[in-house]
Amino acid sequence: MTTRDDTFAKVKELIDPFNKKGISLTEATRFAQDLEWDSLTVMDFVAAIEDEFDIIITMNMQAEIETVGQLIDAVEKLRTPA
Repeated sequence: MTTRDDTFAKVKELIDPFNKKGISLTEATRFAQDLEWDSLTVMDFVAAIEDEFDIIITMNMQAEIETVGQLIDAVEKLRTPA
């Protein structure tokens, strides 16, 4: 089982190719405002997250995830067996 820090490190690694402005990432980093991602970038990134963690992030969940920390919370929740 991985820790939240491990998940953050992996998410950061997956964000890096999309981080065109070289923004320093924290859990408070916002995808739309700070990273200035458009909807196509978000779709590509979500696909990468889903592939890496073998999870499905629904459109409703995507609409609620605004920060890196919220994404980590969602990944951790989805990876935990019910």
